[in-house]
Amino acid sequence: MKEIEEPSRKIPVMAETDILVVGGGPAGLCAALAAAREGIDVILVERYGCFGGVITQAIVGTIAWYRYAKTVDAGGIGVELERKAKEMGSTINTIGNVKNPEMVEVLEKEGLMVNGKPTYEVLETEMFKHVADVLIQEAGITPILHCTAVDVIMDGNTIKGIITESKSGRQAILAKRVIDATGDADIAYLAGAPFRKSPKNELMEVTVNFGCSGINIGKFLMYVYLNRSSIGDWGETSGKEEDSFTTYLVEPFNKAREAGEIPKDVTIESYWTNYTDAGEITSFNGIHMTGIDCTDVWDLTKAEMEGRKRVIWAVEALKKYTPGFKKARLRTIGSSLGTRESRKIISEYNITEHDVRNEARFEDSIGICPEFIDGYGIAILPTTGRYFQVPYGIILPQEVENLLVAGRCVAGDKVSHAATRQMACCTVTGQGAGVAAAVSIQDNVTCRQVDISKVQKTLKKQGVRIE
Repeated sequence: MKEIEEPSRKIPVMAETDILVVGGGPAGLCAALAAAREGIDVILVERYGCFGGVITQAIVGTIAWYRYAKTVDAGGIGVELERKAKEMGSTINTIGNVKNPEMVEVLEKEGLMVNGKPTYEVLETEMFKHVADVLIQEAGITPILHCTAVDVIMDGNTIKGIITESKSGRQAILAKRVIDATGDADIAYLAGAPFRKSPKNELMEVTVNFGCSGINIGKFLMYVYLNRSSIGDWGETSGKEEDSFTTYLVEPFNKAREAGEIPKDVTIESYWTNYTDAGEITSFNGIHMTGIDCTDVWDLTKAEMEGRKRVIWAVEALKKYTPGFKKARLRTIGSSLGTRESRKIISEYNITEHDVRNEARFEDSIGICPEFIDGYGIAILPTTGRYFQVPYGIILPQEVENLLVAGRCVAGDKVSHAATRQMACCTVTGQGAGVAAAVSIQDNVTCRQVDISKVQKTLKKQGVRIE
């Protein structure tokens, strides 16, 4: 590879803060809010033009689709995001809002509806951009958008801040504590923290989501009722989920492939999650591509463009082979790939498949996560109240001081990642990181030395269930 030598230069410091959170997705939002509510000065940096991460960039509003009647939730800011969105008119209909009496009976029997009301509502992903702004402003957090972290500032093995690139040029932000909520462990990687990343052909798929308008919702819902899919159709279950209802949709895409309208080597299978009274389904999670390394800019470029091409094939198949879609048209394509897996840090503790499958308990718990595993062909949903505790150790990277990691890149093995990558768990690790960083500053100790009992006490005060 050719190389050039970049001349050294002085970099202006654009800001200094107590806690710097890098990445404004569900984990980063929760980290920043949790820390700010403890009276700590917080800056939240995001590379795109809005906060929300996978919610607003990849149009995934199903932050709580795991929830059934008997699900035990973690509480805290993750649930608050839903509540705030609803207060601001930023939630939309789910499958639970159907009026078909037969389907209502099915959904109530399965615990997806209680007394005629759905157990969860989908976030309106466009409006959530504003919801996130309001939450940040109310908490007194300093937001910085359109700003990318490109390097770190180190003093030995202690992180002191980051180098950024933006329209304002190359600048530095100094901080006493840094929380890496980038999803890809970018900051931990740059700081020299150990990590693992599976070979490209073993990484979970990436997704380009899309929405449609002009749908006859009544006809489509009748089709769904008459062609009911279950969780067992698409993954290994624990048994209790085998016959549970799902919005899994594959028939129209298979018909298009058989007709030669979709290439034989392309598989499209979609999950849809909501609809509006205006005849829209705002998110189809349908374009899945394997063999993509989301830390490689060439792979990212290829996947974005290939994904959009497949979206067009999918919309044409829906129009031709799905009742209610005759006059449908493309409404939205996600503005960024939905990424499930890339780097994962190696931490003080690495959570395991056994932990997430067997209701693990930890003395350093920073929250709980419903028994929700979705990935690698496994589909286990928290229909019976089972949950595991999330340990502080998985957000504490080895070899780097005063850095915490939150979100899908926390430490763990392959199958545990199918649980910890979920937005519900990302909000838990985010809030835990924000509180731990705040307590460490209050007590003038490193993140590794923080008193976990104080962290737990503060998390409980913030409404988190940790036991």
